[in-house]
Amino acid sequence: MKKVYLSALALLGSATSLLAQDALVRKPLNLTPVRQEAPGRNCATMEVFEGQLAADPARAQRMEAIEAQTRRYLAQPTMLQRSSATADGVITIPVVVHVVYNTADQNVPQSQIDAQIKVLNDDFARMNSDAGNVPALYAGVASATNVRFVLATRTPTGGATNGVVRVSTKTRSFSSNDAVKNSKRGGSDAWPAGSYLNLWLCNLGSGLLGYAQFPGGPAATDGVVCLYSSVPGGTATSYNLGRTATHEVGHWLNLRHIWGDASCGNDLVADTPTQQTSNGGCPVFPKITCNNQGDMSMNYMDYTFDRCMYMFTAGQSSRMDALFTVGGARESLKTSNGAAVQRQVAAVAPVSFYPNPASDVLNLEIPGKTKSTYAISVYDLRGQQMSQVRYDGDGHVQVASLPKGLYYIRIANGTEVTHQRFEKE
Repeated sequence: MKKVYLSALALLGSATSLLAQDALVRKPLNLTPVRQEAPGRNCATMEVFEGQLAADPARAQRMEAIEAQTRRYLAQPTMLQRSSATADGVITIPVVVHVVYNTADQNVPQSQIDAQIKVLNDDFARMNSDAGNVPALYAGVASATNVRFVLATRTPTGGATNGVVRVSTKTRSFSSNDAVKNSKRGGSDAWPAGSYLNLWLCNLGSGLLGYAQFPGGPAATDGVVCLYSSVPGGTATSYNLGRTATHEVGHWLNLRHIWGDASCGNDLVADTPTQQTSNGGCPVFPKITCNNQGDMSMNYMDYTFDRCMYMFTAGQSSRMDALFTVGGARESLKTSNGAAVQRQVAAVAPVSFYPNPASDVLNLEIPGKTKSTYAISVYDLRGQQMSQVRYDGDGHVQVASLPKGLYYIRIANGTEVTHQRFEKE
């Protein structure tokens, strides 16, 4: 940790004492700075946070308020399942990707951006292909989250967009000083933080893979920055499966590094083990530190290679949920109109379907005897229509040919349209 960490701790003041008293997290809050960095992965999120604390004492107060709200949420178990989300329990966040490039290689193509969104959705839904690698010791706490992502289809002014902003820059590489988020400094200005997740892809210097801004920070710099070559299929060896974005979006959703950025530190999550420090590479399980039964090095919030991180926990998912409750720091994203696919027409005749999740057939319950008059289509989270889906005109939608994942079903009766989400298992 840099020396600024110590001054940041002084500014935290009562916020630190409150966190230390958190009865829901029983790990010791050891704030001894850890200077050791894991080889390879380098995330500057904590350094950015410490800089914000040093520059703005009110930042600590805002973070304290967010943590207090999180504790209240976690103290009410009946709220944990669905109260923070939409009717089907899922919060879909519009994403705008700012590709800031100095060379042609840095101008990340649409195919890799699409692949990155898919990795985010797979990882946050626990539908990643390597989810089965979680050790038996932690299988019981490995969890999907209620958060999903879709490229924005509407600009802040209501215009159409593909969710990608491309900016050619004279800057050869960026640092964690947020210049990439400012058009006057060679970057790309953020879209409104209350409606979008801003994801910047650019060339980062000094071995930096990425950084994020925790909730409660300035709106103009809110979002996530990732090395352009860390996207799926990129050239960042051992870090090119898209998990840098998963890690950084975890921070954006208020997750700390799993070792708590201190020796045997506290990540404020009850179901993750205390561990000595970060893990690099691909540790052999169990690696026992701090009297645990094995570091949870496969957690997305550690520092391991992309191929060796593949889980969130239920406790981490609940911390995310707290942000979307009434008064939560990211509550406004629930009602963002940044993705047209989220819009529903209130007057549409009620149509429900079952089962959900579905493996072969979705059965529609359409009022009256008008099933044949409805047009049914299915889209993935990027808005691409699934041409292999068939509707028989009698309330049955054949979805057996779909890959496992989350989809939208579009139901239209000629005058009104509604979109609803379902899962193909």
